Amino acid sequence: MSRLSRYVAPIVLMASLPLTAAPATTQLLHSQFLPTDDQQLRTEKPEQQQLMLVTSYSVVVGSQRQSNQQPIPVTSPLFVRLKGKPMSQGATVREVLISFDGESKSLKKPAFDSTTRTLTLSYPMTQYRVVMDLLRNDTVYCQFLTYANGHIWADLHTGSVRAR
Repeated sequence: MSRLSRYVAPIVLMASLPLTAAPATTQLLHSQFLPTDDQQLRTEKPEQQQLMLVTSYSVVVGSQRQSNQQPIPVTSPLFVRLKGKPMSQGATVREVLISFDGESKSLKKPAFDSTTRTLTLSYPMTQYRVVMDLLRNDTVYCQFLTYANGHIWADLHTGSVRAR
């Protein structure tokens, strides 16, 4: 082995390590943010994982009159649109649309549309302040998992944050 290749080979090897280790590390890192699985719903490996690092967001407060019927139904939808970059292996998510509902007894299930690469989440209105605090103060990730048994999990979470 020549002197040059003795020095170049380790450098090339070390430079390639982060590229090959990133997807597995990212997936393991974010599984720690899942709650305990008391009902054994997540015993199998997820069929799909969409993990996105949030890079920007916008808030939309609307006012709409849905029809000409009487009495006139006027609604004021509130949603947050998150944009970001996919972080897990095979992830294609680019946008998350979070709607806030103050009236329903149950929320719509999380859904991922692979054609638009948009994840749709629904939270109660009481969680709006929590979501906005996360977005304003921390690095935020959005995670979406589906399992063969029909279980779906979606969340917004920060990375590990050191207490001050």
